[in-house]
Amino acid sequence: MRNVHPIYVSVVALLMLVERPASADPLSELSSFSVFDKIDLAQLAKTDVKTAHGPPMANPRYLSVQSCYVVSGTPGQHLEALRNWNPSAHRELKVFMHADVPGSPTEAAFAKIKQAPDNAAMRAFVAATNKMSADLQLSREEAARWKPGDGTLAGAIGDFWINVLTGRARAFASGGTSALAPYNHTGNAIRAGEELNGLLREQAKIRKQFAGFLDSTGIGRGSGSLKPELYWEMLNVEDMGVTSLGAFYGRATGGGAEAADVFYYASGGYYADLALYQMWPVEVNGKASTLVWRGDMISSASLATLRGVEKLGSESAMMKDVAKSITLFRKDTAR
Repeated sequence: MRNVHPIYVSVVALLMLVERPASADPLSELSSFSVFDKIDLAQLAKTDVKTAHGPPMANPRYLSVQSCYVVSGTPGQHLEALRNWNPSAHRELKVFMHADVPGSPTEAAFAKIKQAPDNAAMRAFVAATNKMSADLQLSREEAARWKPGDGTLAGAIGDFWINVLTGRARAFASGGTSALAPYNHTGNAIRAGEELNGLLREQAKIRKQFAGFLDSTGIGRGSGSLKPELYWEMLNVEDMGVTSLGAFYGRATGGGAEAADVFYYASGGYYADLALYQMWPVEVNGKASTLVWRGDMISSASLATLRGVEKLGSESAMMKDVAKSITLFRKDTAR
């Protein structure tokens, strides 16, 4: 998933590749690229998380939410906790399965999809596959491999999706989002990388803040210099089972850290999803702590159909979901 930037051979371009030092004033840096222009660090430390609507975007498929919070410990410790968290332990997050994928993806990494729980969302997923629904996000070549019938998740359907996930994970591992086939089995070609680049283009301050970091990833571009932690999930999106492929990138920046958690493939429900993190070392009540900014952005066909109150309702629901996820993560990783 990701962006193609022109390469300028200049001193400015070279300087952009150098890691930023930790900001002498984290709150000023936070306000320079986010919607949070006035934050009381001591007050924020007393709350779980502060969330807000992201900037308005022209593309009706796009939506974003920003959040910030304070945790005890160093940015490095928080980065490691983000890297290792498994959301499937919390039923309210609607993640049925979460598993790591090796850097060289194999079919064995996805075998547990055949053991997914039997519930209404998964039955809808099975039914959609059996009829090769237009709602499934596949390439023409992938869809052509399915032989219509009465398949089951433990049998032909499981085999089909293991093949799809393995192929796409291998493509991403070797060539970033630029190597991914489009969703075009129903005619319209949608590319996850282009959607991610579009989300970032419409949030110029965030794009500038993370430019050097993102250029080291496979997000919106070919594979970068940073090695991702790969994983896959099975989740419930609007009462439909959805299988997704994700990648987590993180690096230290002076005394701070930054990270990106991206869903570069989804079988349905949304085209692409990205969460960016900036972490600064701070001191609260004499204790070493970390100020965290998180920016969530998503592209989904269903968002384009919403107007007025419905769109605001969707934004509010996304804010609640992000806040819930952060609160549960903090409880799981409390030191």
